[in-house]
Amino acid sequence: MSEDQTLHATFVGHIAAALDALEAAGTLPAGLPRPAITAEPPRDPAHGDLATNAAMVLAKPAGMNPRALAEALAGELAKLPEVTATEIAGPGFINLRLSPATWLAELAAIARLGRDYGRSAVGGGTTVNVEYVSANPTGPMHMGHCRGAVVGDALATLLEYAGHKVIREYYVNDAGAQVQVLARSVHLRYREALGQAIDAIPEGLYPGDYLVPVGQALAAEFGERYAAAPESEWLDLFRTRAVAVMMAMIREDLALLGIHHDLFSSEAELQAAGKPEEAEAWLRAHDLVYDGQLEAPKGKTLEDWEAVELPLFRSTRFGDDQDRPIRKSDGSWTYFGADLAYHFQKAASADALVDIWGADHAGTVKRIKAAVAALTGAKGKATPFEVKLVQMVQLMRNGEPVKMSKRSGTFVTLADVVGEVGKDVVRFTMLTRKPEAQMDFDFAKVVEASKDNPVFYVQYAHARVCSTLRKAAAEGLVPDPAGLDRLGEEELALVRLAAQFPRLVEAAAAAREPHRVAFYLYDLAGAFHAYWNVGNDRPEKRFIVADDPILTGARLFLAAQIGQLVRNGLAILGVDAVEEM
Repeated sequence: MSEDQTLHATFVGHIAAALDALEAAGTLPAGLPRPAITAEPPRDPAHGDLATNAAMVLAKPAGMNPRALAEALAGELAKLPEVTATEIAGPGFINLRLSPATWLAELAAIARLGRDYGRSAVGGGTTVNVEYVSANPTGPMHMGHCRGAVVGDALATLLEYAGHKVIREYYVNDAGAQVQVLARSVHLRYREALGQAIDAIPEGLYPGDYLVPVGQALAAEFGERYAAAPESEWLDLFRTRAVAVMMAMIREDLALLGIHHDLFSSEAELQAAGKPEEAEAWLRAHDLVYDGQLEAPKGKTLEDWEAVELPLFRSTRFGDDQDRPIRKSDGSWTYFGADLAYHFQKAASADALVDIWGADHAGTVKRIKAAVAALTGAKGKATPFEVKLVQMVQLMRNGEPVKMSKRSGTFVTLADVVGEVGKDVVRFTMLTRKPEAQMDFDFAKVVEASKDNPVFYVQYAHARVCSTLRKAAAEGLVPDPAGLDRLGEEELALVRLAAQFPRLVEAAAAAREPHRVAFYLYDLAGAFHAYWNVGNDRPEKRFIVADDPILTGARLFLAAQIGQLVRNGLAILGVDAVEEM
């Protein structure tokens, strides 16, 4: 195994070399394209340590029986010093059993690489733009934004860990009707700050007290100038000032979760720069936009539906169920029209795009993917584009839904939640389920000290490692690999699980699924706690064994590497690895 390769990468190389040998011997036709060949643990550990699909994927292009090819390949792999046994399963999978020395070498690799263990070059330095949060700048962050924020931020870090360059982007929706409502709401608070009675907040305006200081600041700056002025004189000014304050508030809220974006792109600036017009002209030139009429909505008749000619994007060419308007009847841009121009702009500086959206936007996924495919594909090669949908989080307190926040009166703010349970609890919890699955966030359960609370369970594993190493150091004992050959099957099982981390990182990055890292950490913590518990009943299985410093040094070395892996995984998730609990 090379100094900079981990076990699974090494075995992919071994399999490639074995195939080369079969080609040289004439057993396998030369020059065959080799699709993705895997070397990964079989689903059932009883079947072996690693399994490969090489014979299965190459048999057809080679014109060979899969099992016959598997037998030939297994014969080559059996020559490797790391392999103690080979077995052909089913129609041609090859299961391998590896020597204990191979696993101990991987444990040494964890120690050698430290916080870089699991980092990969599979991304090849390609740039991925990850857009996440992108909440309307109309108020502080609330828990409806939290899950997408954490998923997007963890994904960005995961992609960097896997060798990609990443642009973390926030799209500021500062050009639509909602920010005009914000401006009117701020004008009301501005009048209030001037001493005018505003009574109840009118229906349709934002009632939050967070707008009071914005109105006060405007009153201090402008005095009575806009108190009775027509809306046309102050709307754009108040909108710009209010959005700036809201974005500063949003940045502060996100910082509480350790989230910082590289780029904030303004929809208003995009439109002012004429980007949607450029996109429309380009689409028309490529016959992807035409002037036409939408079909009447279901249930509408000619008597109560007036057909209007609009510029329509040919999204049906790309799998959508109907063509979509990019402008409204008054000539202003639809959200879709502005959004496709924004994505066209993003694609100019990235090799791939990933958007993290709330599940309530599911209906627009097909059309925006069609637009990006059209805009980038016509240039030669479509920019890969994925949308990850994130379900809302139901806040609970002792099993009862949480309705109100003392700060906002209408929603629970992100700052409220982080202030109560902490950044790490919030971040890890948001990744304990697949993002498309519903989630309950119970304030009592997420701080519970039990196996049922993944946050506690993983952090406790790291704290246990640290506690063990501190206790050992107090007794003059240190991790020492000299006695690793004293480790038995129970310890090697921990090493086998630890060795899956690099492959897990690559697979999670390829699937754009950072929650896989959280799942892995929970499994690793569970295995560590299980081994620890054996020592409670059997003193000879403890990490610190009286009168056996060599075995103790080896087990401390194992514990130290498990702790390193937990730190590496938590770092991807943006969670601190605590040393005491």
